Amino acid sequence: MKKIAFIFLLLCGVVNTYGQDIPAYKAEDLMQRISGEDTLYIVNFWATWCNPCVKELPEFNKLQEIYAGQPVKVILVSLDFRNSYPHKLEKFVHRKKLQPDVAWLNETNANTFIPKIESRWEGSIPATLIVYHKNEYQYFYEGATNVTALRPLIDKQLALQ
Repeated sequence: MKKIAFIFLLLCGVVNTYGQDIPAYKAEDLMQRISGEDTLYIVNFWATWCNPCVKELPEFNKLQEIYAGQPVKVILVSLDFRNSYPHKLEKFVHRKKLQPDVAWLNETNANTFIPKIESRWEGSIPATLIVYHKNEYQYFYEGATNVTALRPLIDKQLALQ
């Protein structure tokens, strides 16, 4: 009977077999999520259809590993189209073995959501936002990045604690 119930839940999509639930956020939800004062947040905006984005995703896995146990949180925010959420996105996250938390931005009007996230953002991806409210620090970079570029910025902020 338990086996039948599990299969039923699996077929209904209630059980996530891909390892992590992917919440849908509005811009305001995301900004609330990264508002903790004692945590440095690294937020990467990407999409499964963006080749430079996909290429840099392993860098965020590395950052997740480097800063494990420290007050650092890596969040990957997908800008995939609505028809990719949640199933295609969950499969992609599982296949790529993404370790950081993944969220999906549930907004399509860039003119509305971009100013709520970062006024300097011109809309291209990949893009990375680092926020550390404790030090009143905010860094934004539009384009592909890597651990070598981000680590000195993060380490400097952590050293100021």
